[in-house]
Amino acid sequence: MVWAASAVVLLSTVNAPSASASPVELYNQAQGSFKEGETDDGLRNLDELLKAAPTDADALALQAIWADFARDEKVKARALSELDKVAPDKVAGVEHVLEAIADAAATPPNPFPSLLEPTTAIVVLGFGLLPDGALRPELVSRLQTASLQAFAAPDSPIIVTGGNPQNGITEAEAMQNWLEEHGIPSSRIHAEKKANSTVQNALFSTEIIDSIGADSAVLVTSANHVRRATADFTIAGTEVVAAMATVSGILGQLPPLDKEQQLGMYTDATRVFGLPATR
Repeated sequence: MVWAASAVVLLSTVNAPSASASPVELYNQAQGSFKEGETDDGLRNLDELLKAAPTDADALALQAIWADFARDEKVKARALSELDKVAPDKVAGVEHVLEAIADAAATPPNPFPSLLEPTTAIVVLGFGLLPDGALRPELVSRLQTASLQAFAAPDSPIIVTGGNPQNGITEAEAMQNWLEEHGIPSSRIHAEKKANSTVQNALFSTEIIDSIGADSAVLVTSANHVRRATADFTIAGTEVVAAMATVSGILGQLPPLDKEQQLGMYTDATRVFGLPATR
């Protein structure tokens, strides 16, 4: 019994914020905890940070977002109230983030193409290439799905997004080559070659969407990825009018996601929103 009590005290000490930690350290500890799914620890770190720096807008925004994940309406409301005093424009941004996550989490993946206006871009998200630069089967499935959407909307531009080069070729270049080999004119295709994550897919593709005069997008990705991608692009500023998923694994992805399954969506959302992972 003595050993058990000692273990509890030790664990509490490990998880508790350091009394001497600076706001920067507390912020970084909080972000590390959130990434690992240790939401309570992360929120405790933010509580300590905000005692020392109560007008820290990023910390308040982060607290509101993760309190929503933790279903702590009281902490979320308090954080938004304090944020409204120091950065009122950011409150609307946080609310947009939470709305985007909730909508995406509740929307099932769709394997069918949509009829699109010419100003709606088709965005195909990349997937890691093989070491020799060849396409993995999952990426081929995404491209086959994108081809169906492209033929259903022949006037829509196509954006292929993905960096992560293998054997001197990026995901975007490999995708563009495949689409051209399967009958898609090169004039329709815009390659985004820098993104190394879904967050960057959203941010960098949104820049291209704006630059080519498109006003919305349909996303094409895997069934287990479509909700996170939809939330990321929405938060980045793209109006996502549809999201088309590959057929593989789609049945298991049809039910709405519960909060625990949304961890990656919340983590991504804070990055797209511009809250730094570390200071």
